[in-house]
Amino acid sequence: MSDTKSPDATRRSERSRRAIYDAALALVSETGYAKTTIEGIAARAGVGKQTIYRWWPSKAAVLLEAFLDLAAQANEALGGDDEGEIPDTGDLAADLKYVLRATVDELNNPTYDAPSRALAAEGVVNPELGSQFAEKLLEPQLQYYVRRIEAAQAAGDIDPDVDPRIALELLVGPLNHRWLHRTLPLTHAYADTLVDYALRGLAPRA
Repeated sequence: MSDTKSPDATRRSERSRRAIYDAALALVSETGYAKTTIEGIAARAGVGKQTIYRWWPSKAAVLLEAFLDLAAQANEALGGDDEGEIPDTGDLAADLKYVLRATVDELNNPTYDAPSRALAAEGVVNPELGSQFAEKLLEPQLQYYVRRIEAAQAAGDIDPDVDPRIALELLVGPLNHRWLHRTLPLTHAYADTLVDYALRGLAPRA
């Protein structure tokens, strides 16, 4: 009797899903969001168009999930523990500079830049997508800053009356503004300066 094994459908589906992620991110980077289509993604991934529609309702949904997967991979290299938390070495300035420098590298990476801009732009005209982007990606990342700032408050490094959710915007807000509008280059020196300026304002009052 033959000992052949039946194909592993789960493994095959995961390969297809991964190929679709890669195709969506690559096409957006190469041709832009407007010219990226479900048909193009399917052709690039080597799957049928109906395979994509079985899992996602639109190209925006494909791109969002692909980008969330990309961000999860980037999180592992961002610094901190396995859950993506910001390091707590006891030196708040050093920890924040480490993470903001890694964020600068990520924002300057074309693999991240094109899909992130596409989702940001689409989220303006597609409130549902914008809400999902904020809920699934942006807010969880911002909460890493909240927890690190709260730890710094407990250690006496930041004014206890400071709202951590507002304080973090002193760091990430200017960074994202410069990235989004391309006003000036994003550099490590700029990230370090943001941390220095922000911590002056957040320091405990005498």
